[in-house]
Amino acid sequence: MSEKVKNAVNYDAVMRRELEKRKAEEETGAARARLLLHSCCAPCSSACLEILKDFLSVTVFYYNPNIDEKEEYEKRKAEQIRFLRETGWAEFIDCDYDCGAFEKIARGRENCKEGGARCYECYKLRLFKTAERAAEEKFDYFASTLSVSPYKNAAWLNELGAEAEEKYGVKFLPSDFKKKGGYLRSTELSKQFGLYRQNYCGCRFSKRAAEARDAAKTDGTLTAPNKLY
Repeated sequence: MSEKVKNAVNYDAVMRRELEKRKAEEETGAARARLLLHSCCAPCSSACLEILKDFLSVTVFYYNPNIDEKEEYEKRKAEQIRFLRETGWAEFIDCDYDCGAFEKIARGRENCKEGGARCYECYKLRLFKTAERAAEEKFDYFASTLSVSPYKNAAWLNELGAEAEEKYGVKFLPSDFKKKGGYLRSTELSKQFGLYRQNYCGCRFSKRAAEARDAAKTDGTLTAPNKLY
């Protein structure tokens, strides 16, 4: 696990070059490539899909065992399905709710700070599961929406994507979707489609941190704006 937070590679530029390459190949008669896109939620997927839909045949893979409660999981999943139904930008594959998978990787890391080693393992869990499914169903690429968030470490995500590519033999599409106003665009699309947007990533640790921020804001000890994922 690299300790560097800042990216040494412009992953957004790498992605756009690959997309243009695929577009050129398609224009010469090649079949449109298929992408399995891990999505954490509808708001984060919105700006990513707006880009990807013009270059690839996208299927959203909803695998998020980190989400703390089944009710919250189902709420986010329903919003993802609604967004895809209204836009037609991608197909959808669901996974069973499996919070035990997240609790297994969180064990022993309960006291890690947000954005630290526990989050790294959570990224790995979801990316590797996506790569495994992509290989099983013979997708050309896999990727994740996670890098659209300013609170997610794109360098780690791309590092793990490359490892998963090597393990499962399906190509990882590098990305940093927050670049070029990607995060802002996701907030705009969320408003346009009336998407449910949460103020924590999903796990019980991020939920607890959000509740602490809310409490601090109420008693006047926090003046910064609340996080929106």
